[in-house]
Amino acid sequence: MIPRLRQRYEEEAIPKLVEEFSYANINQVPRVAKVVVNIGLGEATQNSKLIDAAAEELRAITGQKPAIRRAKGSISNFRLREGQVIGTSVTLRRARAWEFLDRLLSVALPRVRDFKGVSPRAFDGRGNYTLGIREQIIFPEINYDNVERVTGMNVTVVTTARTDAEGRSLLTHIGVPFRK
Repeated sequence: MIPRLRQRYEEEAIPKLVEEFSYANINQVPRVAKVVVNIGLGEATQNSKLIDAAAEELRAITGQKPAIRRAKGSISNFRLREGQVIGTSVTLRRARAWEFLDRLLSVALPRVRDFKGVSPRAFDGRGNYTLGIREQIIFPEINYDNVERVTGMNVTVVTTARTDAEGRSLLTHIGVPFRK
């Protein structure tokens, strides 16, 4: 079964992108390569239970076991030692990436209070887009009563686009609500 957002990409976005950027070959059309969801918890150096809760919430949101991230170097001002656990992340590819993006765009983002769209300035120069989410409770998979601490997360959509204009056009055609 093809995810709903991927079907929309194939039927609507590809023809529009080919027309907009006049690609000679269908394989030149940018596509979503992967989606990376990351929760960084610097406070986990003092309380190790925060990482376990964040990992379980990330597993519920994405449907995949998160990888634990450790500090690459020591920073004395932050009381951080090399190798300490400071975050958790998940890399979603293929159907899982499309399903997650669909749930993010159609269910989670509309639940944000006073939502006016996402920032169009969060591109990295190579067509990849990073979205910061302040509360994990916007996802319906999270039970608000069981949440110990409200944490934010970063969602990075990695595309095969070469420029920010191509990446923005791709995301606009699949339904990302950019602010005007």
